[in-house]
Amino acid sequence: MDIVFHGHSCVQLTSKGHSLIMDPFISGSPHAKTNVGDIQAEYVLLTHGHEDHILDAEQIARQNNAPIVSVVELATYMGWKGLKTEPMNIGGQINLPFFKVKMIKAFHSSSNIVEDEKKIIYLGNPAGYIIEMEGKTILHAGDTSLYTDMKLIGQQHSIDLAFLPIGDRFTMGIDDAVQAAEWINPKIVVPIHYNTFPFIVQDVGEFVNKLRAKGIKGLPLNIGETFSIN
Repeated sequence: MDIVFHGHSCVQLTSKGHSLIMDPFISGSPHAKTNVGDIQAEYVLLTHGHEDHILDAEQIARQNNAPIVSVVELATYMGWKGLKTEPMNIGGQINLPFFKVKMIKAFHSSSNIVEDEKKIIYLGNPAGYIIEMEGKTILHAGDTSLYTDMKLIGQQHSIDLAFLPIGDRFTMGIDDAVQAAEWINPKIVVPIHYNTFPFIVQDVGEFVNKLRAKGIKGLPLNIGETFSIN
């Protein structure tokens, strides 16, 4: 399986000619390396409705005729735009043609802020995902704080790779993300949701060192970097 880190919280998984992308925020990122128009994906998974997680979802979904997978309120919102959707809710799972996905909770918020109208559109509960694909189990925590039910994830699943936010202020910071990694017990942790904007600048080397002290492998990725797990 090949994994591409497109920056912020956007990751793409590709296996045997099939691909899915999560939380596509590329055109609005000051550090992006990818042209949105070049992305090929069969599914678009969204953890919640904030702009820095859904900005490019509509374009990618349209150009690939790809369904949006998300919590039901966000799926409904995307469906109103004429997009295909696969609605879910917390604790549910669905089998799709080349992967299985389970939706887990995240403690955060979820909305679309319409600045011109001074209006906030509620878009359901935020979430994370556990994805089973090509014999591997991948966790994308979404935007979340630390919560003790993460222990259950580690007990119920053997996580090969976990994407955990470390940016602080709006999500977990470094120390809470290290605690989350201890509870989830993945083979590899890739930090996400940091350094995109000044509010969430973090020392990723500190995170990796603290993980190492707990016997956990941290793997920070450069934007646009691809790596493989077998």
